[in-house]
Amino acid sequence: MSRQSIGARLRTWVFGRPRDLNDRTLLHKISLVAVLAWVGLGADGLSSSCYGPEETYKALGAYPALALFIAFACVGTIAVICASYRQIIELFPTGGGGYLVASKLLGSRAGLVSGSALLVDYVLTISISVASGGDALFSLLSADYHQWKLPFICGGIAFMTLINLRGVRESVLMWAPVFFTFLATHAVAILIAIGLHLSEFTSVTERTSGQIELAHAELGLGGMFLLLLRAFSVGAGTYTGIEAVSNGLPVLREPQVETGKRTMTLMGLSLAITVFGLLLAYMLVNVEPVEGKTLNAVLFESITAGWPAWLGDGFVLVSLLSATALLFIAAQAGFLDGPRVLANMAQDRWFPSRFATLSDRFVARNGILLMGVAALAVVVVTDGIVGVLVILYSINVFLTFTLSQLGMCVHWIKVRRPRWRHGLLVNGLGLIVTSSILVALCAIKFFEGGWITLAATAGIVLLASYVRRHYAHSARLIRRLDADLDALTCAERESIALPEPGHGRTAILLCNGFNGLGVRTYFSIFRMFPRTFDRCVFVHVGAVDAGSFKGAAEIERLRESTDEQMRRFVELGRNCGLQAEAASAISTEVYESLLEIVEKLRLTHPDGVVFAGQLSFQRETFWTRWLHNYIVFAMQRELCRQGVPFVIIPINVDQKAA
Repeated sequence: MSRQSIGARLRTWVFGRPRDLNDRTLLHKISLVAVLAWVGLGADGLSSSCYGPEETYKALGAYPALALFIAFACVGTIAVICASYRQIIELFPTGGGGYLVASKLLGSRAGLVSGSALLVDYVLTISISVASGGDALFSLLSADYHQWKLPFICGGIAFMTLINLRGVRESVLMWAPVFFTFLATHAVAILIAIGLHLSEFTSVTERTSGQIELAHAELGLGGMFLLLLRAFSVGAGTYTGIEAVSNGLPVLREPQVETGKRTMTLMGLSLAITVFGLLLAYMLVNVEPVEGKTLNAVLFESITAGWPAWLGDGFVLVSLLSATALLFIAAQAGFLDGPRVLANMAQDRWFPSRFATLSDRFVARNGILLMGVAALAVVVVTDGIVGVLVILYSINVFLTFTLSQLGMCVHWIKVRRPRWRHGLLVNGLGLIVTSSILVALCAIKFFEGGWITLAATAGIVLLASYVRRHYAHSARLIRRLDADLDALTCAERESIALPEPGHGRTAILLCNGFNGLGVRTYFSIFRMFPRTFDRCVFVHVGAVDAGSFKGAAEIERLRESTDEQMRRFVELGRNCGLQAEAASAISTEVYESLLEIVEKLRLTHPDGVVFAGQLSFQRETFWTRWLHNYIVFAMQRELCRQGVPFVIIPINVDQKAA
């Protein structure tokens, strides 16, 4: 068995079989219904109940009764943001994440800031979710085992990266049972905690009132407000899942708008009830932090203290295991939406175009790998300490929220559609809430470590600006190749020298479309090798990327465009007196599809020589090599190994070719 076949078998075993692009039901098969979307997208917000309420409660210190005010504030914030994002879903039915909303409604620069903030947040979503999952799991173990927590977290991120490379639906289906187990166990815990204290309602009320009066006496009204604001800010990452639902519409089942709204409702209700219930349960049970255990673990052990040992221990075990699993599900938001934001920004030339390409499992493989590696680096640097990660979290969440709400307000003011006042009222309220929280978060968390998040976001903005500036410069140069294409064709056609009939060879020309690069490469063949070729096969593979993989209609348009460009090349070849034909395909794996086509052509044209044009920059740097498609060099290496003649023709874009 060959090395190549072993590699192909291994990849199939790890990632799954390639999906059939000709399957008309493909998009339906890999899309998510509302319940599965609730699992894959809404879990991001719901999982924050494993660390958000805990960090909030701890921040209150000696005044746990103030948790009641934060509980109501959390519910109100969730309601406002969900209502405003439902309108974003209606306006952007194919996906209304913060990047697209800000770009289309406020301009490209605002979109860049929003997209950069989202990328940082999605990396932190993966890091904090898996790290918190490690905390929940190791709460079941003695301190002797805690030295293995960081390796476990790192392994968890690697595992999540791997299963996401297999595809969205598969990774979500894997976690659905534990998601609902988490809901059931935490609902039971909250109901028991509240139910056990209903008979003590009067004493609980008196105790709460006494603590509030004590806080007022010791801190004053302003001090109480600042304490509440800081405690609220620690758990502000709770709301990230709302953005994830809006941004994740492309993976939802048709009708996507209705599915998105149902997902938003399920996520909002479950999140609000869980956060409110846990904060109330902490306060009623009067839980206190225990070294090496999460606050939820302490709560579960407290309410099951009087149960039979087998039942109490079993409940705690199932609850914490399901919490660990749910936190791993929450990392899905980073792996689902982070690569999608990268792909959208790559299509707008803020990032290298390779981040918009899809694998044969129809996932943005490069984006998934980047998110996984970045999250792994963050965890290693912070030692996976959730208390450190939450400081880095949430500022960017509300930066994106604020830009999205501002964009929607601008939209309503401009369009004045029916019910525009209602829309402006909802998004205006969302803007007031999110911008107020953003200002407070920046003021409170900046010197605690929030500056690191802002610096990272600014760094991405600068890098993206450089990349786009390079692409814009390159586009201006490349447009020179496309200028006066008809005049070039007429001038060069007369100079073609063909061999004697029956004595010519076949030129196999790899093209990326009927453009200046392809046409100039075609004529260069006959200038470099006069009277050698009288047959030409034009080969083109249309790339299915994140922009074209949005529905059967888009894929069909790509197929038609690919065929049309090949028709124009064949017409050009025949007008020059050659025997001309075309071989084309559409695929996510352009390199492998090209190799497959060339292999088949070599069977019918054994004398064929493969040609490809390559853009040549006078000042080639690391950036030009990394930002541009150098697939022809990979093709040359592989075909050289197989003994197939391959010629690369340089086309200089820094000066107009003659």
